[in-house]
Amino acid sequence: MSKFEKKKVMPRYVVIAAIFALIGVAVVGKAAYIMTAKKDYWEKVAARQKQQNDTVKPARGNILSCDGQLMASTLPEYKIYLDFQPGKRKNEVMDTAVMHQLDTMWMENIDTLCAALEKMFQGKTAKEFKEHIMKGRQKVNADGSVGARHWPVWPRRIDYNKFMECRKLPVFELPAGKGGFHWETYNTRRLPFGSLASRTLGGLKKASDSAYYGLELAYDSVLRGTNGIVRRQKVRNQFASITVTPPIDGADVVTTIDVGMQDLVERSLIAELKKPEVHGDMGVAILMEVQTGDIKAVANLMRGADGEYYEMQNLALNHRCEPGSVFKVASMLVALDDGVVDTSYVIHTGCGIMPMHGREMKDHNWRRGGYGDINVARALEVSSNVGVSCVIDKFYGDKPEKYVEGLYRIGIHDDLGLNIPGYESPIIDMPQKNAKGKYVNWYKTKLPWMSIGYETQIAPINTVTFYNAIANDGKMMRPRFVKRIVKDGVTVREVQPEVIRERIAKPQTIKTMQTVLTHVVSQGLGRKAGSRSFAVAGKTGTAQVSKGKGGYKVGIVDYWLSFCGFFPADNPKYTCIVCIQKSGLPASGGGMSGVVFHHIAEGVMAHSLKLPVEAARDTSSALIPDVKNGDLAAADYVLNQLDVKTTGSWSGNLSASQPVWGKATRQKSDISLVERKTIDDRMPDVSGMGASDALFLLEDMGVKVRLSGRGRVRRQSIPAGSQLQKGMACELYLE
Repeated sequence: MSKFEKKKVMPRYVVIAAIFALIGVAVVGKAAYIMTAKKDYWEKVAARQKQQNDTVKPARGNILSCDGQLMASTLPEYKIYLDFQPGKRKNEVMDTAVMHQLDTMWMENIDTLCAALEKMFQGKTAKEFKEHIMKGRQKVNADGSVGARHWPVWPRRIDYNKFMECRKLPVFELPAGKGGFHWETYNTRRLPFGSLASRTLGGLKKASDSAYYGLELAYDSVLRGTNGIVRRQKVRNQFASITVTPPIDGADVVTTIDVGMQDLVERSLIAELKKPEVHGDMGVAILMEVQTGDIKAVANLMRGADGEYYEMQNLALNHRCEPGSVFKVASMLVALDDGVVDTSYVIHTGCGIMPMHGREMKDHNWRRGGYGDINVARALEVSSNVGVSCVIDKFYGDKPEKYVEGLYRIGIHDDLGLNIPGYESPIIDMPQKNAKGKYVNWYKTKLPWMSIGYETQIAPINTVTFYNAIANDGKMMRPRFVKRIVKDGVTVREVQPEVIRERIAKPQTIKTMQTVLTHVVSQGLGRKAGSRSFAVAGKTGTAQVSKGKGGYKVGIVDYWLSFCGFFPADNPKYTCIVCIQKSGLPASGGGMSGVVFHHIAEGVMAHSLKLPVEAARDTSSALIPDVKNGDLAAADYVLNQLDVKTTGSWSGNLSASQPVWGKATRQKSDISLVERKTIDDRMPDVSGMGASDALFLLEDMGVKVRLSGRGRVRRQSIPAGSQLQKGMACELYLE
């Protein structure tokens, strides 16, 4: 028989089930109660416990010069605001007592505050500041409350120093929850050297702190760093910040730019642009190191509406134009390297005017009769249009593609592959034929005019790179703007010099062209670019600027003037190009751009010149110093340190701490030191002494001293040897 008694057990199960059912109903009821009646309360509790992740921006890396000087750095800037309902939460009604306390605080401090703001910020009076602040206090918000929550004190950003001054002002010095003063922080890029190389360095957009040109954009990923994450969690009435991922600051970029050379290049270019006879519209100058391709200086100047010159565009890299006569070097290098001519080949330029396929080619001196018969070397020296175009048209007229292939071969057409945004590669058309064998993009006059620098589009950076290859014995280097990337003082990446072409032409052709370019400066049109101290090589260029469909001679003619060369010519260290665009005559590449080149070359060579000390001595040098009368012990100590011999009758030393007064006389090979005994009650002779020695001696004897003038004592109001009396005053006249 089963021991299970249904009548006894079932009631127990019913009771247990009823209990669980009641518990379930209670749980559901409680949940419903929390979700409805207690909803607002628990939402506030949840808000207090809510975690908020904020992004922390890293410090942007610096841009440095080649010797470590700071050229671009990030500094904080601030926009300052006022909250006229400080400490008040959203939809919360402020206590009447608190509002009265705030009103009292503002009324007591607003005049003092506005007076201080007037002194700090130019452009607004204290009265205007007060009206502005009162307007913010009286503003009615969307929720019906009175008093702006985010009212700007000043419309623009302020720097750190001014921000710290603001923090000390009345009301502003209080915590944000009491006074309402708060701020927003921004990172701003500053250039310690002002506009120096500013277009090359680049810039940041203020609104988004993002790079948008120059090295700032090219190396943005390196400079920017990595954002961090901070978790803000509310604990009681305050937020605690917990770092989840720390930010990684950006690395520093070390450029090839030399600040001293950059300053020299810009000043030289601006000085020429501002000359009345020049009054240039724009100017470009690039200084390049021959062996490495390092860009030591870049100037991109354009005339503003106020007549001053500013860096507005990166003209050195993106201003493609017809280069003019500096291109003749490329044409002749092709002809010499192909062996179709040599420097002795004679060209019949006639009277300076030569018919070229229905158009006239003219030399700059055609009104004076031209150059007659000249050789190839002389054609470059005097920049003869007729001479160069005749050679190229004669030997390449039937196969112009061979000439263009030669230009491609010597690297003048190379895309330099620069990673700086805005760079434009050269445009030199290659002749194209259709199925019938006729040229479709070519005409007879294109070749002769291309040979002298027209019908092409080349930026200055490509021209200077080509000339640098000639200076570097045919090795073409890629222009280098950045040397290395540094993080926390440690180099993380080295940017090595890069060779584009090992050889642009035969070694003998390069040597020949180096010699010809030296003669252009020494005995040709480039004389003004030369120097008396060292040899210079280069080529002038003067080209008319095309105005599109209007051609070259619409209205006032614009000219592109240039000089490109290297120095010292016998052992090239630097290559430089100077370009100036101006309107109207006079216009001379050698006489204007060449002058700027001269100043740059002279300045750079003087900067790098190191001579021994003996070189500064000449027949007029004073190798024995002039010593003032006074303390002989001190004078003897200094002279011994300088290895200057001393003679004379005196005794004592500096360590005895007792002055030995006397006279110092410069002899031919030494200094004579003769002691003068002082008598306690007699006026000493202080003539020839310095002010400090004379003052010490006389005041030690009880004489009051008045000084007049500067230098050494020439006259004293009380003669030497006079009887001294108590309270006596002596005036010393110094010269």
